[in-house]
Amino acid sequence: MTRTGSPRLLREINDRAAIETLLRTGPMTRSELEEVIGLSKPATAQLLARLEEDGMVVRTGLRGGGRGPRAQMWAVNGSVAHVAAVELTPDSIDVAVADITGALLAEHSAPMPREHVLESFRDILAKAASLAGLQLDELSQIVVGTPGAVDPVTGHLGFAPHLPGLDGFDLPGRLRELFGTSVSVENDINLAALEEMSSGRAQDVRNFVLFWPADEIGAAVVVNGELLRGVTGGAGEVDSMQVPGGRYGDQVDSDAIVALAASHGITAGCGLEAVSHALEVGKEGREFLKDLAHRIAIGLANVVCVLDPELVLLSGALALAGGETLCDLVASELRALVVPRTPVQMASVTTHPVRSGALHSALSVARERAFGTTG
Repeated sequence: MTRTGSPRLLREINDRAAIETLLRTGPMTRSELEEVIGLSKPATAQLLARLEEDGMVVRTGLRGGGRGPRAQMWAVNGSVAHVAAVELTPDSIDVAVADITGALLAEHSAPMPREHVLESFRDILAKAASLAGLQLDELSQIVVGTPGAVDPVTGHLGFAPHLPGLDGFDLPGRLRELFGTSVSVENDINLAALEEMSSGRAQDVRNFVLFWPADEIGAAVVVNGELLRGVTGGAGEVDSMQVPGGRYGDQVDSDAIVALAASHGITAGCGLEAVSHALEVGKEGREFLKDLAHRIAIGLANVVCVLDPELVLLSGALALAGGETLCDLVASELRALVVPRTPVQMASVTTHPVRSGALHSALSVARERAFGTTG
C-alpha cells in the first residue's frame, strides 16, 4: 500500500506546489516553474501535461516573443471556479466577482434596499454575476462582510440594529438557499484585519488589533495569528463598551464628532467632513483632532490593557481622512492612558479593505476545494 500510495501522494504534493507557485507569481515558463519547485525538466513537463489535461492550467502565450516550448508560458485556468466578495453597509451593497486566480471580472454597487431586503440582495448579486458572464449559482463561494457578528450556533446577525431585514433568522443558511451556492457571512472589520494579514502591515505580526474608530465602530482582534471571534461571534464589538461618560459608540459616532467639532468652531455635516476640514484650519482643527484622538484612545486603551498586542492599526474612512496626523495624536493619547507602549499605525490597505478581505477569504475556500491549497 505504501509503495503504490507514495508516488500518487508525491504527484499531489508537486501539483499543489505548482498551482501555489502559479497563483502567487502569475504565468511562468516551464523552466521558470521547474526552478522554483525543484523538479527535473521531464517531471515538470509531465506535471504540466497532467494539469492541462485536468483543466487546471492553460497555455497563455510566449515569453518575450520567443518561440518553441521553452518560451511557452503556463497559468492557472481562471475558469476552474469563480467567487464573489460583498461588502454590506447601512447604505450600500458593493460586490466584486473574480475568477479563481483572483482576477477581477466585474464590480457592481447598489443602494441598500429598505424593503424585500433578501430578494433585492439576490438581484444585486445576480446582476454582478451577469456582468462577469455568469449565473448566480456558478459562483463557487460568496463571502459577505457585514457590520455586526453572526452567532456561530444560530446564524443570527447581532450587533447590527442599523441593518433591518437581516436579523432574527439564520442569515448564512437563508442566503445559501436563496443564492443556490456556498455563502459565508463575516464581520466587516474582521475581514479588513484578514486583508492586513494577507497584504498589509500585519503580514508578520502574530498579535494585533485593528481598530475602526468611527463609522461602523468596532475592532478586530488577532491572537497568535488567529482571529478572536468569541462565543457568539461578537469579539471586538466595542461600540457598546462602557467608558467614562457612558456608551463608547455614542461618543465617537458621526453625530458626536460633529458636535465636538462645533465646540471648536468647526462646522461640518458629518464626522468624516469634520475631520477632513480640521486638517485645513490650523489651531482650532488641531485642538479638535486632539480631543477626538483622546476619545478614540479611551476606548482603545481598554482593549490594549487586556490584550497587550504587538501593534494597533487604525482603519476605516475616518481614520484615513485623519491620516498620520490623527494616528500620531491617538498614539500620544494612548501612551498617556496605558502602560504598554503599543505602536499605533495606519492600516496600509485603504481601498475596499472589507471587500478585499472578503475576496481573499472566498478565494481561500474555492482554492482549497479545487486544488487542495489556499494558494
